[in-house]
Amino acid sequence: MSAYPAEKGLLVVLEATMADPSVVRRLFERAPEERISSSEVLHADEQTVLVQFQLPFVPSPYRALLSSGNLPQFPYVIEDGWIVCELTTSHERLSKLKDELEETGFTFEVVWVTQSVDPTDLLTDRQRRFMTEAAERGYYDTPRECSLTDLAAALNVSKSTASVVLHRAEETIVKEFFSEPIA
Repeated sequence: MSAYPAEKGLLVVLEATMADPSVVRRLFERAPEERISSSEVLHADEQTVLVQFQLPFVPSPYRALLSSGNLPQFPYVIEDGWIVCELTTSHERLSKLKDELEETGFTFEVVWVTQSVDPTDLLTDRQRRFMTEAAERGYYDTPRECSLTDLAAALNVSKSTASVVLHRAEETIVKEFFSEPIA
C-alpha cells in the first residue's frame, strides 16, 4: 500500500487479502533480520492482514523507480509473483525506468501504455466554441431544445457550416474515446 525510503532501508505498509492471512504473519515472524529488520501487525481479521515492516535495504526495483525520477503509485498488487502497478510518467522517465530495470536484471513487462490527452487540446478553438454553444442551447439534449438552424443563427454562420464544424468535432471526440491503448 505504501513504501518510503528510510534512513536504514525501506519502510513498507502491506495489506494481504487471502484465505489464510496467518501465513503472512508467520512469514514475518520467521523472517531473518537481514531480510526484515522489524514488523508490526496493524490489523488482522479472517481474510486480511495489514503489516508495517522495515527492510534493511531498498530493493532494486524500487531503487530503479526512484533513480529514474518516477514516483511510486500505490497500491501495488502482487499476483503470481508479479508486481502489478500503474505509473503516470513522461516518455523520457519511462525509458529511463526501463533502462534502470534492465541494469538490475529485474524481469518486467509493460502491458500497455496510454497517452493522456487534455480534452481541450482535441478540438480547435472554433470547434470548441461551436460544441459549447450547442451543449448550452440544448442541441445534444433529448428531445432537442435547439435545432441546427437555431444554432447556426446563434453562431452567425450558415446551417451547413454549423453542421460541418460540429461533425468534425464529434468525429474527433468519438475517435479519441474509442481509440485503443498502445500495446
